Amino acid sequence: MTIATGSRHNLSYVLETTFGTTPTNPSFTPIRHTGTTLGLSKDSIESEELREDRQVAHYRHGNKSVTGDVNFELSYGGLDDLLQATLCGTWATNVLLAGTTRRSFTVERHHQDIGKFLRSTGCQFNTMSLSVAPNSMVTGSFGVIGSGFSSSGTALTNATYSAESTTAPFDSFTGAITEGGSAIAIITALELNIDNGMEALYVVGSSDTLLPSIGKSMVTGSVTAYFENTTLMDKFVNETTSALQFTLTDAAGNDYIVLLPKVKYNSGNPEVSGPGAITLTLDFVSLFNSASDKQIKITRVPA
Repeated sequence: MTIATGSRHNLSYVLETTFGTTPTNPSFTPIRHTGTTLGLSKDSIESEELREDRQVAHYRHGNKSVTGDVNFELSYGGLDDLLQATLCGTWATNVLLAGTTRRSFTVERHHQDIGKFLRSTGCQFNTMSLSVAPNSMVTGSFGVIGSGFSSSGTALTNATYSAESTTAPFDSFTGAITEGGSAIAIITALELNIDNGMEALYVVGSSDTLLPSIGKSMVTGSVTAYFENTTLMDKFVNETTSALQFTLTDAAGNDYIVLLPKVKYNSGNPEVSGPGAITLTLDFVSLFNSASDKQIKITRVPA
């Protein structure tokens, strides 16, 4: 008996031209990942009918939900299609801005050791989180919402699969962070979150979702720094807008530069929990900057 293992798990995607429909002769691109929960779940509907024998006689499956996370270590060029899908933007001259272009994908999970394919169609990338912390790789997670699901023991007809990128994951040992235009070297953690506010839509006559609705582009996060003065805290106290920029550099010298041109801090309290160093965590929201026509800007700089 063969048991499926994560070490033989492959994850790949192909862009759909029609929402929820896998294109003919699909050309799949691998997703470099560390884990995933993407799959099918269903609501349950239990009959409220009362019987003298107390038994439940009727039970049905309800609306289908294709959702889950795709976890990753960020590497240069490895997830660019999915970054632009999450931002609803388009890479132009190595620059990506938040926009309004929606894309859907067929995402395929291949359990190679048991020869099974699990396919989710109509997948849109609703959320993304990114975490930069000392002594670690730069990690993140995409939140996916889809419409259809199927399983099979065979590959799709004429499907092809490109090779994975080979760039090394970013780590926290290289790169830089600036706050308000000045370099800052006391940051101990940085979290970035993007949320498109997508919601599944259901109608009478079907258990599948329509094209999900989409909300505002919310860019939030937090920075944690050693508490050496009140410069950062005062920006929260006085409701002073600022800017954040962090540069990630891999071993080959490739860069991602993430700019948040207008941030407002929503918290900033130096809590004391013991005799050690005190840190200050500031939650922030990134706002539309009319001067630069952007809320977030990602620039890729090849070595």
